[in-house]
Amino acid sequence: MVLTGTLVNAGLIVIGSLLGLLFHRIPERMKETVTAAIGLAVILLGIQMGMKSENFLIVIGSLVVGSALGEWWKLDEVLNEIGYRLERRLGSQSSVAEGFVTATLIFVIGAMAIIGALDSGLRGDHDVLYTKGLIDGFTALVLSSTLGIGVMFSAVPVLLYQGGIALLAIQIMKFIPESLMDSFILEMTATGGVMIVAIGLNLVGITKIRVANLLPGILVVALIVSVLHMMT
Repeated sequence: MVLTGTLVNAGLIVIGSLLGLLFHRIPERMKETVTAAIGLAVILLGIQMGMKSENFLIVIGSLVVGSALGEWWKLDEVLNEIGYRLERRLGSQSSVAEGFVTATLIFVIGAMAIIGALDSGLRGDHDVLYTKGLIDGFTALVLSSTLGIGVMFSAVPVLLYQGGIALLAIQIMKFIPESLMDSFILEMTATGGVMIVAIGLNLVGITKIRVANLLPGILVVALIVSVLHMMT
């Protein structure tokens, strides 16, 4: 089944979040330390991803243009509003919006989401998404223990995003050359890595970057890489 890997990934996020909610009575100092530890690990992951670029000018250009578009479209406000609506509907005292936005960005950005979804759609191989699911589930456990139930709702955009790629994978590969796809994944990974670093800095408490407004940078990467591919 094409969506097996995506369903398992989303399911593990839900399970991890529920387990994390059971440990919500963790002392505040411990939560702060654990959150900081996750933030530092996320920063390291982002740096590793960012170093994969073969042309960092693409990354810089994509982030600059993408952030301008994100601010124009107010993506951060849109995502936060979704979280606030969930918060009001649930009557929760915790920040559902913060947990939802933070977890969504961590789980959706990255090469594993795209590569895993493509593998599921093209070859019926779900190993990448199974691995990503285990990582996401553990991350959700820790995040939900500190950021609350909003983390669990991040399973929905993960399901829609990865599921959509998996379902469209066959059609995508009919029109996109393999070399172009490889180049896109490489530069997308690096651009996403910078966003991951920003998420880590936010978790540590050093900055308050509106990371959601950087997301259009992924679309800009696709545009730039496509133009350069046609010129060569």
